[in-house]
Amino acid sequence: MISGAHTLLEIALRTGIVYFLVLIGIRISGKREVGQMTPFDLTLLLLLSNSVQNAMTGPDTSLTGGAVAAATLLILNYLIAEVAGVNRRFRRVIEGQPSLLVHDGEIITAHMAREHITMDALECALREHGVATYKDAALAVLEVDGSISVLKYDDIQPAAHNHLARRRFIKKN
Repeated sequence: MISGAHTLLEIALRTGIVYFLVLIGIRISGKREVGQMTPFDLTLLLLLSNSVQNAMTGPDTSLTGGAVAAATLLILNYLIAEVAGVNRRFRRVIEGQPSLLVHDGEIITAHMAREHITMDALECALREHGVATYKDAALAVLEVDGSISVLKYDDIQPAAHNHLARRRFIKKN
């Protein structure tokens, strides 16, 4: 039940390597909210977690070995979050950047293709935001968390109007 220190360090190292490989793989696969996972995504996630389990612990199936693997994952996740919270460049590498999908009522097909966003998914997000068609959207943005934000023309015109009014006020004084 109790493993040697050498074995536990090996488990921590293996777990760290697997963590970073899976993190890179998930980052490359694109943005998608957990709530938006398809059955394919869920199946992939379950099989992936099962396939890397032995790579992390090797032949050690002890309680201590599992605890070391779990603790290593939690510590790495905490450290990654801390560094991402402080370092903007690192955060961009880990989380990515928002992608503009619709601008001024026009779909940006290259961005849609790069992010693997279907027209059905875009239309669903537009409806959720009360927008009937992409032509009525001033902006639609795929956020880093996988959600799609939509701004209607009504949402941005008052802000633009206030900005212009402020500029005129400043010039007069």
